[in-house]
Amino acid sequence: MGNSFPAGAFGGYNIDGVWEAVEELRSRFEKRSSTRAGRGEVRSAVLALLAERPMHGYQIIHEIEERSGGNWKPSAGSVYPTLQLLADEGLITATESNGRKIYSLTEAGREVLAGGDASAPWESASPTSGAGFAALPKAGVELAQVAAQVGRTGTPKQVQEAVAVLDEARRRLYAILAQD
Repeated sequence: MGNSFPAGAFGGYNIDGVWEAVEELRSRFEKRSSTRAGRGEVRSAVLALLAERPMHGYQIIHEIEERSGGNWKPSAGSVYPTLQLLADEGLITATESNGRKIYSLTEAGREVLAGGDASAPWESASPTSGAGFAALPKAGVELAQVAAQVGRTGTPKQVQEAVAVLDEARRRLYAILAQD
């Protein structure tokens, strides 16, 4: 990749070094956890969602993905057998509507939810779950990409300003970690 700036224009790094940094950042933020849930989490998620309103299988899959910030998207192969099992246990019912099965919680299902202390899997306190964690890698990669863009097309003065902004952002992120 060609650039019009000398190798020292970016604090000793050429533009290829900036792109290497972007790729390193991207690889560090790649999703480390699998999209598979632990045993019983699909069941808990389905019951929690159906406690809110009746849904069909695809809606359940979509809601779980959305509420987990994209960190978990259960497969149809795990959701539909769980729905069948819950129906067999009498915790949910299925009614046909426009060619789709709409699942609803039964009174027995509500009692199970009321008696249990299990929360919905997406409400986990784990720092690697939820929309906040999913947003961090995206924001980091986007920041690295715009920094590379400034490096490729910015004037030396713009590059200096960008370096100052990035240094300040780094200091502020460390300050966040230093908080109790």
